[in-house]
Amino acid sequence: MAERPYIVGNWKMHGTRAMLSEARAIDRAAQRNMRVEVAVAPPFTLIHAVHREVEQIAVGAQDCHTATEGAHTGDISAAMVADAGAKFVILGHSERRENHAESNSVVREKAEAALEAGLNLIICCGESAETRDKGKAESFVLQQLRASLPEIENPAERLTVAYEPIWAIGTGNTATPDDVAAMHAKIRGLLVELFGEEAGAAIRILYGGSVKPDNARELMALPDVDGALVGGASLSADSFMGIALAAAEAAD
Repeated sequence: MAERPYIVGNWKMHGTRAMLSEARAIDRAAQRNMRVEVAVAPPFTLIHAVHREVEQIAVGAQDCHTATEGAHTGDISAAMVADAGAKFVILGHSERRENHAESNSVVREKAEAALEAGLNLIICCGESAETRDKGKAESFVLQQLRASLPEIENPAERLTVAYEPIWAIGTGNTATPDDVAAMHAKIRGLLVELFGEEAGAAIRILYGGSVKPDNARELMALPDVDGALVGGASLSADSFMGIALAAAEAAD
């Protein structure tokens, strides 16, 4: 595991200004638990507000456009989210890939735009239940990730990878520890191949998919699991920081 576990909350399409109280509670808890690095990615409408409310946690975006500006109604550029206070962006989430038909090449273009805007990256990868049942999970995820990653300087500082099996996102189903460990080991091997031994070993790999306080410690104790990308459980400061606490305990 990396020096400090990295616990990231993806609020997805949840949250109005009433959620700022949860952001403040998460920030206060993070200040008390410095053994864990904590971040949240609220919807675009709350990035600036959350950024102004917190002191300890990082704030990120859930997506960005490939272009810097232009005639793209309803889209948000990487420069815009950076201007709002975002420090990182989540890209390639399965919900974007499926609901918006985002290909690996589009994810890569977005990543390049985000790097140019000074944002760090969380690049997501993961397989469907059908792909896993066919015994092709590892080959699919490695091909998907390889095609989604941009060329990047200082990858250990700028890049995080999140493995989220699609069949485990929001379903209550969690991959078995053996499955998670095996996939993360394969991803680590690819990162070492692409970026070299030192950088590849230092890039953080997060697990996501129905992570909760009651299963987080077991998951975070696995080799090559450097934290978690948390969905629904990140909407409550109590459950989200319960995961962060479990990660800190696993790292001790």
